[in-house]
Amino acid sequence: MKRMILTGILALGAGVAALTAQQAAAPAAPKGPAPKSKGEMEAVQALFTAQQSGNMDNVIKAADELTSKYSDTDFKEIATYLQAAAYQQKGDWIKADIYAEKVLEMNPKNIQATLMVGELLAQHTGQNDLDREEKLGKAEKQLNATIENVKTGGKPNPQITDAQWAESQKFMIAEAQNDLGLIELTRKHYDKAATYFRSAVEGDPQPAYSVRLASALQSDGKNAEAIAICDKLLADPQLHPAIKGVAENVKKAATEASKGGK
Repeated sequence: MKRMILTGILALGAGVAALTAQQAAAPAAPKGPAPKSKGEMEAVQALFTAQQSGNMDNVIKAADELTSKYSDTDFKEIATYLQAAAYQQKGDWIKADIYAEKVLEMNPKNIQATLMVGELLAQHTGQNDLDREEKLGKAEKQLNATIENVKTGGKPNPQITDAQWAESQKFMIAEAQNDLGLIELTRKHYDKAATYFRSAVEGDPQPAYSVRLASALQSDGKNAEAIAICDKLLADPQLHPAIKGVAENVKKAATEASKGGK
C-alpha cells in the first residue's frame, strides 16, 4: 500500500474510532459523524477493526454491511472510500475506480478519492487506447484537483495534529505529481514528465519517484543526469529489487546513448 493511502486510511480510522468512543461517552453532543444507534456503532467499529487487521476482504464485507443495513449512516463516505482502497490493495483497479467514483458523488472534494481516481487512470491507460486522451484528461483534472484541495481544504480529520497534516499534505502532493508524470510519460512528453517527477522527489524522495525521473530524463536525452540519479539509487544496498532492475536498465540505456553521441 502506498504511503499516502496508508496514512490517509489510518488518519480516518483513528478519527472515527475516537468519534465513536466519544459518542458512547456523550451521546447528547456528538461532533462530526456519529452513529445513530448501538447497532450502527458496532457496525462502524467492525469496519475499522477489519481495516486495522489488514484483511481487505473483511474490510469490503464490513463496509457493505454498514452501508446496506444503515443506509443513512454518517460514515457512508468513509466506508465507501475504504472499500475502494481495499479493492486497490487487492489489485482490482476496476472496482477500486467504481467505489472511488461513488465517493466523489458524495463529496467531489474528497482528496483521497480524487487522488485514487487520477492515479488509477494514470497507471492503467495505455498509449494505444482509443480513448487515451479522454482518460488522461480526466486523470489530470482529478490530480490537479487533489493538489489544490490538499493545499486549501484544511485538515480532513481534526484528530490529527498540524504537523501530521503538513506531512500528509507533502506526501499527497508528491504522489499526485508522480501520477501527473506518468500521464506525460504515456503521452511521450518526457520533459514535462521529468518536471513532475522532480517535484515529486522534492516532496517525497522515495526511490520509485527517482527512478521514474531518471527514466524520463534518459528518454529526453539528458543521459548524464539520468546516470547520476541511477548511480545514487544503486549505491543503496537496501534498494528494492524491482527498482534496482529499472535503474540498471535506465543507466545502461543512458550510457549507451552517451557513447553513441546522442
